[in-house]
Amino acid sequence: MTGFRLPRARGRASRGPVPLDRFEEIVAEEMDALPEEIRRHLHNVAVVVEDEPDRETLLDLGLDPEEDSLYGFYDGTPISERGDSFGFALPDRIVIYYRPLTEDFGDEYHLRREIRKTVVHEVGHFFGLSDREIERMGY
Repeated sequence: MTGFRLPRARGRASRGPVPLDRFEEIVAEEMDALPEEIRRHLHNVAVVVEDEPDRETLLDLGLDPEEDSLYGFYDGTPISERGDSFGFALPDRIVIYYRPLTEDFGDEYHLRREIRKTVVHEVGHFFGLSDREIERMGY
């Protein structure tokens, strides 16, 4: 599998120093930069860009919507938890959040580095790794 394509964002204006369409290109490039041995397992995973996490998602994760935010989120069943009968499921989702990332990382160089880190982190969750395990790996 090559060439991750993200659904085009609709109804969102470009904000911040990095326009939304460029942000989406960077996310796709970072997905393409993952090693093939990782990408080949991502056949039923939708990678999407959303503006920012909603209040409910933050609360579900034990975060304070007034103080906290997220750069990315994995929504699905990790490979490590799937049994033999797992199939015909809706795609898992990896969500990368535009607004928190562009607000915290204004230039493209630093933004790309953080998008890469976020992509790897969320892909790690897809493979069943905990936050602690991912952080020990430098992400």
